[in-house]
Order: sequence, then C-alpha cells, then structure tokens
Amino acid sequence: MRELSYAEAIREALRQEMQRDERVFIIGEDVGVYGGAFGVTLGLIEEFGEERVIDTPISELTIAGAITGAALVGMRPVGEIMFMDFITLASEQLVNQAAKIRFMFGGKEKVPFVLRTPAGSGTGAAAQHSQSLENWFVHIPGLKVVMPSTPYDAKGLLIASIRDDNPVIFVEHKLLYKVKGPVPEEPYTIPLGTAEVKREGRDLTIIATSIMVQRALQAAEQLAEEGIEVEVVDPRTLKPLDKETIIRSVIKTGRVLIVHEACKTGGFGGELAAVIAESEAFDYLDAPIVRLAGRDIPIPYNRTLEYHAVPQVENIVEAARRLAEGRV
Repeated sequence: MRELSYAEAIREALRQEMQRDERVFIIGEDVGVYGGAFGVTLGLIEEFGEERVIDTPISELTIAGAITGAALVGMRPVGEIMFMDFITLASEQLVNQAAKIRFMFGGKEKVPFVLRTPAGSGTGAAAQHSQSLENWFVHIPGLKVVMPSTPYDAKGLLIASIRDDNPVIFVEHKLLYKVKGPVPEEPYTIPLGTAEVKREGRDLTIIATSIMVQRALQAAEQLAEEGIEVEVVDPRTLKPLDKETIIRSVIKTGRVLIVHEACKTGGFGGELAAVIAESEAFDYLDAPIVRLAGRDIPIPYNRTLEYHAVPQVENIVEAARRLAEGRV
C-alpha cells in the first residue's frame, strides 16, 4: 500500500469529501492562499475556489460561530483553529451553542461540523501555542472528540467525522504531521467510538493517545528486548469511548499504564482510570493503575525544559518496567 504523511492523509480526506459532497467547505485563518499554518490545506483553494476554502479574520469565535450557523442550515463545514490554545476564544459557541442545540431542540436540529485543531508540544512554540486541551471538551455533553495517531486513522476518522451529524473536535498533533504510514487511496471511514489494539502483549497494557501512541510503541519495542511484552491500546476517539476494548485488554494483562501529553490533573487519564476501576477489569488488576502525563506546568519555551515537561519514550519505558516488575 502507498504511504502518505499524516498531513497528506488529512488533506486527501478533505479533498475527497469536498468532491463527494458540495455541502462540505473549509473555513479558518490562513487555510486558503497560505495553505494552513502547517500546510494541511495546501492547494485546496486552487481546486475548490474561495467560496469553499474561506480565509477568515483572526477571530476564533467567528470561526466557531460560522461553522455552527452553517451546520444548522444544512452545510457540513470543516473549521480550523490554527493552534488548540486559541480554542479557548471559541469556547462560548462550542460549549454553550453547538454542543447543546440538538438536545434543546429535541433532536429536530443537527449541528454537523468538524473543528480541526493542532495541539501539543515539541516545536518550541512555548506556553500559548503548545497546549493539549482535549479533556476540556470531553467534559461537554454533545461534543465528540477525536485524536488520531496515524495517517491511516487520520483519514478514516476525519471522513467519519465530516459525515457525522454532531459537532466533532478533531485534535491533530503537530509532531505527527510528517509521520508517514500506509493509507488507501479510496475513501473509507473508521467508526467513531472504535479503539484499536496497536500492538498485542501479555504483561501489561499501555493506553495512550495521539503522539503518545507512537512513543508507547517505541517503548514497547525496547521492553520486548527485556522480555516484557506490552499491549498498546489507542482509544482513537475520546468521546465516544470504546470502553469494551480497553477493559478487555486490562483483563488480559492485569496491569495498565495510561499515557497522555496533557497535564495530569484533570487529564483524560483520570477518566480512563475510573472506567477501569468501575468495571469488571478491576478484579483482574495485579497492580495499581498508573498514570504518566504532562507536568502541571505551562509548556516552557526552552527546548530542554519543554522536552522534560511531557512524557518521552524513556519515561514510558521506565514506568512500564516498574509496573511490570511490581515496583509501583
């Protein structure tokens, strides 16, 4: 199978859905002529024109309001917030309007939009351009939250998100944009709420999200050389969450390490831990549930400090080794 980068897979998903459905359009800051802050929408304005690839003023609240309104009148917009940090400025429309409209109108209205946004650290962009705020929106009823970790998942999940009748926050990690992997040419969907076991193992389960899936897989390869076989589970969508796949893996291995980049306090790892603790998997645990997450600090500009602010491969290896050896 041919290989595409994560960014190319997203672009192909957008192109194919815009070709398939004239209601799909793109709107955001610099998404047109410039091709997006990370080049994801490059070339689409030449193909589809300014009416379907729309550059906006610097106003995230306007972008969120525009896609909400457009969705309500039958369009299927894809908005882009240039950095996830700026989604804070769009929260009123997302939290108080888009998330609640379908419920408040008894299901008679739909709000089918996707809001794409790059998140995470690793580019030296400092505290206001490096945050992982996904769990803010997991908390809000009515919003779906998607975090693909591979090019294959990025394309399939984005197409599924565009076709969904609910508002979807689609979180892309900046460091994944250049990662390559196999991606079919034809359109395909990955159902939202479907986790995937990225690597089979017997000794412990690592549940990881976004770029931490890639790091967990690297850690698993290193640990395999020591005789520790790690199972890596990627939820892929945080909401809806595939609890069954997660619980099944924990029952199988008896140990679980949860890894995410966002700050530990209030992060998605706490929700995953609660899901496991409240399920039948709890009786199969041979050790406490362990969380490895970003430090509770703003992301530093200094590259060395930035590196140590979030989990790296060596941190995952050490945490998993201690868990497997019963040293937690």
